[in-house]
Amino acid sequence: MRIAFMGTPPFAVPTLAALHAAGHDIAAVYTQPPRPAQRGKKLQKSPVQAWAEEHGLPVRTPRRLKSEEAQAEFAALDLDVAVVAAYGLILPQAVLDAPREGCLNVHGSILPRWRGAAPAQRAILAGDAETGVTIMQMDAGLDTGAMRLIETTPIARKSAGVLTHELAEMGALMMRRVLSDLHAFPPTPQPEEGVTYAAKIDKSEARLDFLTSAVQVERQIRAFNPAPGAFFELEGERYKVLAAEVVHPADTVVGATPGATLDDALTIACNPGAIRVTRIQRAGKPAMEAGELLRGRGIAAGTRLA
Repeated sequence: MRIAFMGTPPFAVPTLAALHAAGHDIAAVYTQPPRPAQRGKKLQKSPVQAWAEEHGLPVRTPRRLKSEEAQAEFAALDLDVAVVAAYGLILPQAVLDAPREGCLNVHGSILPRWRGAAPAQRAILAGDAETGVTIMQMDAGLDTGAMRLIETTPIARKSAGVLTHELAEMGALMMRRVLSDLHAFPPTPQPEEGVTYAAKIDKSEARLDFLTSAVQVERQIRAFNPAPGAFFELEGERYKVLAAEVVHPADTVVGATPGATLDDALTIACNPGAIRVTRIQRAGKPAMEAGELLRGRGIAAGTRLA
């Protein structure tokens, strides 16, 4: 099939790679323009652009698709279908209508649950038992289009980084299946019940809230690993918590104040329960096991963390 691919972050790369490996005619790869990155603010290409250029695919990086010129350039590609995976731009109706088979999206949730920008993180925060990928026929709404294929996977104790990688690989294989025979995967309208929205993650959400339960704090740690990174502050220094285990999950520890350490092993009281940090990162330092940190920077029982 003659395809335009539209995607930006690492999540999108496996789908682009799968389409390329399947021998589809990739007429153009659309991705977000290079952005300033890191301390030097040097412009950095998106992962999709880097992969596409490495494999000799034509790349386009428009800042928006609202102009008649951009829409005419897209229509001139004479596409069978456009494949979208975390592109980051809203597709105008003229773009949605241009390919003969429309636009198909790789969405990292079991629609209609977790429509929106951060489905994996929101599923973890909500304590969902499973999530998955939906191959969706796009329309003008926010992830409201008809579904062509759904597959699920357990969340268990996966971090957002691990889960997102798994969903990306699932989505790539699913999209390849759908494109191999579109008629075998007819579009089915989404149910009207069970709609939830996965709002974009705000950095302020990453500060650990020890006034919530230990179970919820542990979810917060997994949901924000690797980014933006769940954290607490101690003596003006920020510590990212990369992994933790729940202890005393349902019991309020007698005499403990939420946010205070219960021992010298970085066990922290919550409300109720407690967590024990197992992997951590100081500002400007590499990630390490909690025990390694504590050998060089002891944190005594009764220390209040903010």
